[in-house]
Amino acid sequence: MKQDRKISSLEQEIEANLKRVYDDVAKQEVPDRFTQLLKQLRKADTSSPETSND
Repeated sequence: MKQDRKISSLEQEIEANLKRVYDDVAKQEVPDRFTQLLKQLRKADTSSPETSND
C-alpha cells in the first residue's frame, strides 16, 4: 500500500533546485572533444567488417 504524505516546503525547495540544475546541465552543448570522439567511433564502426555470431 502506497503511503501518501504532504511534501514539506524544504523538500519542495530541494526538488525545485535539483530540477533547475538538471535543466541547466541538459541545455549545455556537447564538448568538441566528445563530438570528435563520436565521429572517430562512427568511422571505425563503418570501416570495420561486421562480425556475426550465427
